[in-house]
Amino acid sequence: MQHAGGTPLPPPHGPVPGHGAAMTPHPGPGHPIPPHQHQHQHQPQAAPPAPGWPAPPPPAAPPHGAPTAPPPAEATGHIQLPPGAPVALPSPPAGASAPDAAHAAVAVLLIGPAGAGKTSVARHWADTRRVPTAHISLDDVREWVRSGFADPRSGWNDHSEAQYRLARRTCGFAARNFLANGISCILDDAVFPDRPVIGLGGWKRHVGPGLLPIVLLPGLEIVLERNARRTGNRRLSDEEVARIHGRMAGWYGSGLPIIDNSAHDVPTTARLLDDVVARSIASPPSW
Repeated sequence: MQHAGGTPLPPPHGPVPGHGAAMTPHPGPGHPIPPHQHQHQHQPQAAPPAPGWPAPPPPAAPPHGAPTAPPPAEATGHIQLPPGAPVALPSPPAGASAPDAAHAAVAVLLIGPAGAGKTSVARHWADTRRVPTAHISLDDVREWVRSGFADPRSGWNDHSEAQYRLARRTCGFAARNFLANGISCILDDAVFPDRPVIGLGGWKRHVGPGLLPIVLLPGLEIVLERNARRTGNRRLSDEEVARIHGRMAGWYGSGLPIIDNSAHDVPTTARLLDDVVARSIASPPSW
């Protein structure tokens, strides 16, 4: 018997019939047993098939030195895990000039300051699409850490940056996993334009160039009002909200699409997001 690759199996303990002595000793002295009888005693017969079912054919041993079959694609149940390559932009179907934004499997990164309404808009957009769509919130993933959580109200330090990077990698893998199975996704994060290493560059590295970044940037008075309605560690001081909002203004002139939702409710903003996604697929932003 051999492995599929041709490497012989190690010999079993004790003499093997047909290799060595012609007779195998019986526990009782002076009573040798012919080799075929010894094999009959130690090799149980396969159970007969159930009535009405044909017996399965015996497995064919591959010839010596034959190449092994490639392993099956890695999967969890029937869900395919994402390939190693980053996610590319959706391709148009055969005969179409551009992919259909309403039905294409896309990955959207919704950027904005605290209080911009990113999570509410992203969740509504995912809820109302006509194709399977997942919402991945970086803040939610960060809060998976319970003991030792780096509270954003304590400021930015090495501890909070390490947890942020870990959460972003986790979100990126989840996005690729969903897309590998034909499920669109929208991620939301407060990405700063002046921190490319931990901002867009990291998202592109973990998801791929097919990620569509879109900025949600209402006026300062709007984000202050929305932040005041927050509770727990999601609520920041007015000074911190104003500082974050000021840094987000750097997205103007960046080439990324920007939605000012100061005067729009969540459903209206989600419809605007649909339009921007369609334009981004037809003419991807340079980032």
